[in-house]
Amino acid sequence: MKSSMSNRRRFLTQTVSVAAAVAATPRLLAAADPKPLFKVSLAQWTINRELRSGKIDNLDFAKVASDHGIFAIEYVNQFFMDKATDEAYLGQMKKRAADLGVANVLIMCDREGNIGDPDEKKRAQTVENHRKWIDAAKFLGCHSIRVNAGSSGSWEEQVKLAADGLTRLTEIGDKADINVIVENHGGLSSNADWLAEVISQVDHPRCGTLPDTGNFRINNGETYDSYRGVAKLMKWAKGVSIKDRVYDDKGNSTEMDFAKMLKIVIDAGYHGYCGIEYGGFAGLAAARERLERVREELS
Repeated sequence: MKSSMSNRRRFLTQTVSVAAAVAATPRLLAAADPKPLFKVSLAQWTINRELRSGKIDNLDFAKVASDHGIFAIEYVNQFFMDKATDEAYLGQMKKRAADLGVANVLIMCDREGNIGDPDEKKRAQTVENHRKWIDAAKFLGCHSIRVNAGSSGSWEEQVKLAADGLTRLTEIGDKADINVIVENHGGLSSNADWLAEVISQVDHPRCGTLPDTGNFRINNGETYDSYRGVAKLMKWAKGVSIKDRVYDDKGNSTEMDFAKMLKIVIDAGYHGYCGIEYGGFAGLAAARERLERVREELS
């Protein structure tokens, strides 16, 4: 009888212990694997030399990223310029990325005209030129295309023209559930005040920014402080490009303070992808490790 009672007590004790362990498991898992402050991606421009020389093929971009411990990629249309409507080719890109567990994030679009061209017909053609990249981004599973807000004229004229072109393109992107985002990429677009004014005028949830930490050179030696510029543009950010050099308002370039810059990004409530766009092929692993180390320090 005593033996039976003892066995029962042991059974109940074990049952309670198992139940407690099961109940605690979600908490333990959450503590062991918290959501990262931001995710790391690789911008294709980082390896542009190898792509241009033929050392690396565009179709192997996902493999390059995964080989370096990076599982999200940002394409540049220049490296498959004639393949935007080639579903067989895009299918290969999509499959290779999926097979490696690599996410397709966005397509950076160049050489398709000025979105704020003063000539109405050219501006309309630029919008139309980007339509195929919206379709390609949709096919690949990206969330955005990145465009340039090129224009000419006075500050006010360029705001109006760029906002017009972006509004038209954003309406096309909206129908495909694809964002249209603008990088500070030379000219007035590298003046964060100007770009903020443009995005505010478009005033559409699908139209955002891609703050680039190192692209605040406006023209003729004029620059915009990188830390202030990123802070200004983060309100609309749907991506962030990370370089290792920054500018002040006087044209001086210095090494970026990663912790300072990434804290600006995080404090803005952004927890998406930060795309590596520096260091080249040889520096990929070091760039990823640096971002991950800073992320851990800020956690």
